[in-house]
Formats: sequence, structure tokens, C-alpha cells
Amino acid sequence: MTLPSMETLAQLSDNLVYSAIAVYALAMLAYAALSARRPEAHRQQPAAAPAVEATIGARADPGSRRSVGAPGEEARDATGPAPHTDASVNAVDRLSAIAAALTILGFLLHLSGVVARGFAAGRAPWGNMYEFAVVAALAAAAAFLVFLRREPVRALGVWITAIVVLTLGLSVTVLYTPAGALVPVLNSYWLVIHVAAAITAGGVFTIGAVAILLYRLRLRAERRGPAHTGYAGRLPAASTLNRVAHTANLFAFPIWTFAVIAGAIWAENSWGRYWGWDPKETWAFITWVLYAAYLHAEATAGWRGTKASWFALLGYAAFVFNFFGVNMWISGLHSYAGI
Repeated sequence: MTLPSMETLAQLSDNLVYSAIAVYALAMLAYAALSARRPEAHRQQPAAAPAVEATIGARADPGSRRSVGAPGEEARDATGPAPHTDASVNAVDRLSAIAAALTILGFLLHLSGVVARGFAAGRAPWGNMYEFAVVAALAAAAAFLVFLRREPVRALGVWITAIVVLTLGLSVTVLYTPAGALVPVLNSYWLVIHVAAAITAGGVFTIGAVAILLYRLRLRAERRGPAHTGYAGRLPAASTLNRVAHTANLFAFPIWTFAVIAGAIWAENSWGRYWGWDPKETWAFITWVLYAAYLHAEATAGWRGTKASWFALLGYAAFVFNFFGVNMWISGLHSYAGI
């Protein structure tokens, strides 16, 4: 049996990534349609409310078409809109299931593309900027699917899938690098440890950043009052979004801490020093400080919520700049391979 060549596996990886982009884009459209609905209005309304409102309306307005007659008649009249409500809820459930299924399918295609890339290159598939971006997008999709099972965070779906599609699109058009061997300095087991930790933390930080942005949007809508019925009014409660953000950032922070420490150890093995304030190291430390400030603020009375959220947003901005800005515009010891 002849094994596939490196070129065949590399082409397969590219095709799988392109397929994942298409499926993620469909998932994004499904989540966008879901965001246009307001399922909470149907789910949270008490079952007896329509009957009570019908009864009160009939007694208060004798001219109404509803009349207080026999109990059976009143029940039939009061529960008339129920089939429409049930249909609306079922439509939302179906749309939610379709969006989740598309996200899972996109994730599986995405994962298969990363694995094929690894076999094509004969190493861990995150040895350059293209591969890092593809795997970071995979980590964000995986983190979203985990949170989707544990928290009411489907409102994040349209934004997470949009970020994944944008990252993959940028990867295959601007950052693309053919599969090949590593530069000698990267040929170390620390590549697997250090970069894998950074990728995992970045994926979960993405969930936290989106949750915080939606938290601030929802909180402003709540302060305006219940009459606000725009997009923000369809989001989960601000307290729920803040809890999701805190959980994501709390989970990712120690992983990022480990990534920074592992990078220092790798630097000592490669360059003979643990820390040299290289631009990549400096921005990794800035990211760490900002997220540490966020978690400390969340534990401090008077700083929880909106004040603390600024630290997390700045931390994520520093993380993104460390990947794109430092790699593209600032030269340093990490300039090789674009990572």
C-alpha cells in the first residue's frame, strides 16, 4: 500500500481548510438568523399568563370578543395562541440545532485539515504564522463548542464563527506558507509545549473577549430599561455574559502563564538567557499583566463588571497585536517563521 505523498497531504489539508471556511460561513448565517429572533420571550413567559390576560381582558372590556363563559370555553379561547408560540419555539430550536451542527461539521473539517497539515510537514502543525493562525482559529471554535454545551452562549455564535472565518480567510490568502521543514532553531519539543499552550489560551481568550463585548452591550440596554428591543435586547442577561467571560478568562490565564514560562525556558535553551525583552516577549508579558489586572479587579469590590472588563479587552488587544503587529511590523529574535 502506497502512502500519500507530502504534496498530496498538503493539498488535502488546503482543501479541508477551504471546506471548513464554507461550512463555518453557513453556521455564521444560521447564528445570524437565530440572533434576529427572540426565543427568550416565548420560553420565559409563564404558561398561565395568556389565560390570565384573556380572563382579565374579557372582564374589563365587555365589548371584547372574549367572554367569561364556561370554564372549558374560556380555556379554549385563552390558549388559542399557544400553537403559534410552540411553533416559534420549535423553529428557534431547529435553527439552533442547525447552527450547532454546522459548527461541529466545520470544526471536524478544520481539525482534519490541521492533522493533514501535520502529516504533510512531518511535525507539529504550528511552525509558522499561517499554521499558528489556522490552529488558533481551531482552538476558538473548540472553546465555543465546549461553552455551548455548558452555558447559554449561542448568542456568541455569530461573532465567534465570523472571527474564525475571517482568521482562516486571512490565513489562506495573506499568511499562507507551503508545508515544509522547520528552521533549525524551532526544531525542539518546546515548539509543541510552548506554542500549543499559547494557541489554547488564545482560543479561550477569544471567547472571553466576545462575551465581554456583548456583556457591555447588553448592560447598556438593561440600563435603558425593558423597552429596548433591539439586538442587545435579544442577548442573554448581562450577568450571564459576564460570568461566561470571567470563566473563560479564568481558565485561559494559567495556560497563558504556563506558555510565557515555557517560552522563557525555551529561550534559555536556544539563546542562553531566559528573558531579553524581545518584542514578542514584551507583549506576551503585557498581555499577562492586563489579564492579571482583570482577574484581580473582578475580585475587588467597586471594580467588578464594567471597570474590570476594560483590562480584559486591553489584554486581548495586546494578544492580537503580539501575533499580527509584532510579527508583521516589528523585527526581533522571533521574526523567523513569522511566529
